[in-house]
Amino acid sequence: MSLLECALVLVAGVFAGTINTVVGSGTLVTFPVLLAIGYGPVTANVSNTLGLVPGSISGAIGYRAELAGQRRRIVALGTASVLGGIVGAVLLLSLPGSAFEAIVPVLIALALVLVVAQPRLSRALAERREHVRPHGGPLLWTGVFGTGVYGGYFGAAQGVILLALAGIAIPEDLQRLNALKNVLAALVNGVAAVIFMFFATVAWLPVLLLAVGSAAGGQLGARIGRRLPPGVLRGVIVVVGLAAIVQLLT
Repeated sequence: MSLLECALVLVAGVFAGTINTVVGSGTLVTFPVLLAIGYGPVTANVSNTLGLVPGSISGAIGYRAELAGQRRRIVALGTASVLGGIVGAVLLLSLPGSAFEAIVPVLIALALVLVVAQPRLSRALAERREHVRPHGGPLLWTGVFGTGVYGGYFGAAQGVILLALAGIAIPEDLQRLNALKNVLAALVNGVAAVIFMFFATVAWLPVLLLAVGSAAGGQLGARIGRRLPPGVLRGVIVVVGLAAIVQLLT
């Protein structure tokens, strides 16, 4: 990697850490960057997952005040996230690389749809919160498990999916749900990262750069992310996501 490429990965890590803490979808920034500098899709995905773990942890710590009183919820749903993350990581390592290259453009496209639809989803969720169970239930656990599988396998917009599911199932303030989302995403990324460290090919320099950048971005997102124009963030995410799709299909 050249000095310019290192700087690009570092900046992408900061941006991704910030976006992941505020909403999710940071992978749609970092994954295309790793592809652009020459890494194969599976290696880029594995390295991206490892590199963003510190950002997930940093964001969760930044939202620790909103986590107060959610211990039982975190334990219950965290189990689903850990199990799902293990299954997703095993699928990534078990399926052929050609399967990943075929599936990921579709996953990115679906993630972009979720990113664009998020404002409408949020309004719909706000209307339903008074009619749902206070702690989710089996359907939410199943949904979080499925999101964990997705997150362990690829993970773009994992946070958006978790926020949508939690908003449907739990009558809670959005900032507290966002704090919960950060913990669940950190668990998925963390358990997948452990598996990848032992059984996958990892590009360690990008991992280090992403780790430093995403950790800083996690704190940035927790402190000032709520003030960032959501429309601008969504626009950037859509652009880089489309660039990733083009990169994978060419």
